[in-house]
Amino acid sequence: MAIEAPISRFKKNNIKIYMVACLLGAAWFGYDGYVSKDFQKEHTDADGKMDSTLYANKKGAPIALAGAIVLAFYFLAIKDRKVVADESELKLPAEDAIPYAKIESLDKTHFAQKGYFIINYKDWKDRPTSKKLSDRNWDNLAAVVDHLTVKLQG
Repeated sequence: MAIEAPISRFKKNNIKIYMVACLLGAAWFGYDGYVSKDFQKEHTDADGKMDSTLYANKKGAPIALAGAIVLAFYFLAIKDRKVVADESELKLPAEDAIPYAKIESLDKTHFAQKGYFIINYKDWKDRPTSKKLSDRNWDNLAAVVDHLTVKLQG
């Protein structure tokens, strides 16, 4: 039976908060830089040159909007990722699967207090490698740790 640990709600919610902040910033900067005639008059000198505040508002709006778009694409790219611990290997997203035979140790010293554990294993070229998995990034990680502990002891 495979144990799955999907991307955490913590990470998903943080990305959503950052997207909303970027959209609010884009709206605020865009309004001040392009719509509000009073703001534009206040931040333009007698020669018609804009000061640094108006310049920042005109440049900040598209940059904040672009940031929100990038975050939206990132959210769509990661929302279905998951760590899967099945009967023979640990599958990590965007990486190769780690067969249990290649895992040398499982350091779960800090899992109870800090919510992460470290897997030390040999990669496909037999080089020592380690991977840190945190409950800030993955939900249901405790079940994955328990499954790995049972598989590595047996």
